[in-house]
Amino acid sequence: MTIRVGVFGAGGRMGSMVAATLADADGIAFVAAADPSFEGINVGEVTGVAGHDFPVSSTGGPLIDGNGRPLVDVMVDFTHPDAARQNVTFCAENGIHAVVGTSGFTEADYEGLSAAFDRSNCIIAPNFAIGAVLMMRFAELAAPYFDSGEIIELHHDHKVDAPSGTAVSTAERMAKASSDWITDPTQSETIANARGAEGPAGIRLHSVRMRGMVAHQEVVLGAMGQTLTLRHDSYDRSSFMPGVVLAVQRVASLPGLTIGLDKVLDL
Repeated sequence: MTIRVGVFGAGGRMGSMVAATLADADGIAFVAAADPSFEGINVGEVTGVAGHDFPVSSTGGPLIDGNGRPLVDVMVDFTHPDAARQNVTFCAENGIHAVVGTSGFTEADYEGLSAAFDRSNCIIAPNFAIGAVLMMRFAELAAPYFDSGEIIELHHDHKVDAPSGTAVSTAERMAKASSDWITDPTQSETIANARGAEGPAGIRLHSVRMRGMVAHQEVVLGAMGQTLTLRHDSYDRSSFMPGVVLAVQRVASLPGLTIGLDKVLDL
């Protein structure tokens, strides 16, 4: 059975790459695109995807037919938090599955979406790179065996939020796995915030924004006489695409709201 898929934010860098990936994926039909910045423009012109001839819509409205039935099975969202909240709510209200790579959702958002997705399902992942998902899982597994841990996330110079959703998620998972971390010995900072942000269980998070980078993260764990460094590097946005395709293929089988790709990967 072919999965009919559309993309919110189709004109963005991630959105256009997602569109191209879905258009070329087996068992998936790329049938819809929404982006208010490109309303009415042919999707091929906006995304560079050849062989598709339909206009980009401003909102999700045109994705519903005259009888109230959705014209897509899954919508993928790579936009920004305010738009994503509206887009995902639209999907829940209309029985459309959602796969979301936008960061910035709060616990209150998750609670609301968990209740809202009663007719369709939603996967929200802070990172779709399969290697990054494994890195977070490895950090979670290692946490109980170490006394201290810090996270350094490094991203491109256009990323406007800090720390990254991946870093926050990693810290939360490490803190849940172990709350027994040494107390930060720092008594004074010569320059404010030199020790980074204090995350869950006192785990420190450091953010780097640098031209030439895409998405990278290190988790450094320490115990007596040893350290363990876990690092993942995405050198190109294409690293996220296998995870997106897998989420599109699996979302219908994962009831309600799923946070992260762990269940998608059966971890």
